[in-house]
Amino acid sequence: MGLSVTISAAGAQDAEHILKLQYLCYQSEAELYGDWSIEPLTQSLDALRAELDEGHGLVARLGDEVVASVRARLDDDGTVRIAKLIVHPRMQRHGLGGRLLDGIERHFAAATAPAATSAKRFQLFTGHRSEGNLRLYRSKGYAQVATRELGPKLTLVTLEKAA
Repeated sequence: MGLSVTISAAGAQDAEHILKLQYLCYQSEAELYGDWSIEPLTQSLDALRAELDEGHGLVARLGDEVVASVRARLDDDGTVRIAKLIVHPRMQRHGLGGRLLDGIERHFAAATAPAATSAKRFQLFTGHRSEGNLRLYRSKGYAQVATRELGPKLTLVTLEKAA
């Protein structure tokens, strides 16, 4: 890629930057599905902060700018639910999404606190028309395990792989 992008844990100080990037990144999804009320576009800063507190997030930085992010949390049944993998439009197709996905998987696979539930599977979802997302997830070993129709324009595709 030729650029010095660093990946690190997301902290509270990153929440506002992540929210702005999320809003930018989900514009194309809203347009693709004709729905501007999707949760990533309506999420509040407090809700995003709560997600970071309840799980783990990563950010990719180019200098001081947050250019990509992902969040995930481990459920009691051992499912790591990965959400909101976003990459700034100008930084897409350079491998950042894959690096973040690998990083969040490594984080939860390595979590070995004695009282903690261990990760058994990784799960994520995307819309049925989001071909780039589906291609990335499949290339990382995810397989479709379910679909759920949310309306005439959107079917959610759930993908999963073993931890």
